[in-house]
Amino acid sequence: MRERAAVLCGAAAVVAGALTAVPAEASPPSTADTAHTAPLPWKKCGTKKYPTLQCASLEVPLDHSRPRGRQITLALSRVPHTAKKYQGPLLVNPGGPGGSGLTLAGFVASALPKTVAAQYDVIGFDPRGVGKSKPALDCRPGHFAAVRRDAVPSTLQIEQANLQRAKAFARACGEKYGDVLPYIDTISSVRDMDRIRAALGVRQINYFGYSYGTYLGAVYAKLFPERVRRAVLDSVVDPTGVWYDDNLAQDHAFDARHRAFMAWIAKHDTTYRLGRDPEKVEAKWYAMRAALARTAAGGKVGASELEDTFIPGGYYNGYWPYLAEVFAAYVNGKNADPLVEAYEKFGAADASDDNGYSIYTSVQCRDAAWPRDWQEWRTDNWAVYAKAPFMTWNNAWYNAPCAFWPTSSLPAVSVANSKAPPVLLFQATEDAATPYAGAVTVHRLLARSSLVVEQGGGNHGITLGGNACLDKHLAAYLVDGTVPRGRGAVDAVCEALPDPKPLSSKVASTSPRGAELHGLLGFRS
Repeated sequence: MRERAAVLCGAAAVVAGALTAVPAEASPPSTADTAHTAPLPWKKCGTKKYPTLQCASLEVPLDHSRPRGRQITLALSRVPHTAKKYQGPLLVNPGGPGGSGLTLAGFVASALPKTVAAQYDVIGFDPRGVGKSKPALDCRPGHFAAVRRDAVPSTLQIEQANLQRAKAFARACGEKYGDVLPYIDTISSVRDMDRIRAALGVRQINYFGYSYGTYLGAVYAKLFPERVRRAVLDSVVDPTGVWYDDNLAQDHAFDARHRAFMAWIAKHDTTYRLGRDPEKVEAKWYAMRAALARTAAGGKVGASELEDTFIPGGYYNGYWPYLAEVFAAYVNGKNADPLVEAYEKFGAADASDDNGYSIYTSVQCRDAAWPRDWQEWRTDNWAVYAKAPFMTWNNAWYNAPCAFWPTSSLPAVSVANSKAPPVLLFQATEDAATPYAGAVTVHRLLARSSLVVEQGGGNHGITLGGNACLDKHLAAYLVDGTVPRGRGAVDAVCEALPDPKPLSSKVASTSPRGAELHGLLGFRS
């Protein structure tokens, strides 16, 4: 979408599915597989904002069990270290699956304290199939073109139309990329990361991942614990629910976050004039949705597109002032133009989002088992919708291709790990995309980890977003490996940043750095 650089997927605390140890096919490759290769041919590719960026590409096997077979290409970026003290490469990932990490390297290098960033080569990469890596998947261009059917299947006709759309996407992926899809998964991407490590000529890597990137990092640490030097996991996926249960649990968390947004609007009634009672404000939002289900605004924004436009507010409260103005204009002024503009900014898909969604589905549908009986989806999602209507069915259709995916699924990976070095976890208590309990679970599974909590925070992706307390812990860890050690389930607590102010306020509504970060992390495609 216009400002979506990545796709995010969340997880929550759910009943654990059947987990297994790392599959045999995921065992560490041979010594030959990780032999030192020629230095990467880095070339200048700086931008006005990140002038020191360099770029390179790396060939890796499509099938890591056949290292001399078909090769694919990964796109890499780097901000090189400048200090005499060199602590090695710091690989960064923005989440997804499906997010491009090339620009994130520039952001991380600029957002960290200069003395810290100078000690690392900050390495970004587009995972297999993503962005500038080749081949880059795009299963069904225009899959999210407006106006889609209402996400809520209130009639059999609506349900069947949405089902056919999900089936069409899965079928298109199989027809276009049938030879590639069996190798688009987290384990393959982890092995790619180790190929990057080998190409960089180092024995160990440092790692910094957001959202899905936390799962990617945890799986890397499981397969290659001796090759991890330091690892930071921010906004932590619950690995015991990948991916079907995680998405159901996420629906409850997003509904709670949407209600928090409605309460924020009610608090600022003098600005928005939508009422002082959060429940009545929420009722007006659903009335707006019902109206758009009947008549799409500007021929572009129906009920499903409205959800697409407001879901980003569940990831980052910096969007609240903009979305509240759109809401107020539609309800109070009968003016749909701001809504159409907001949809084009936050909700409308472009080619990069089509690519991101293709990888999102390819990885998630392959990573673990999904129900193949649609009746199970129907029963589960109606049950969740009864309690959490905001995003449930929109999310269900977003993931529905996995019910019809043309490849088999892998066994889920248990990330339980006593061999990895101390890992630093960051988590906001009210995060909707990766709810808090998931971080507690990972803290338990990673025996030497430390958990830093942003108390009262609801944003997804919290370090380097303007909270000095969080960033102090991050910097200390990257400087010398220092981690906080508490006596309970949490090792350190930081207070959340204040909620934003309305745009009419003289006080800045968001942290400029936070807005930049979330522009790079993006949100669900």
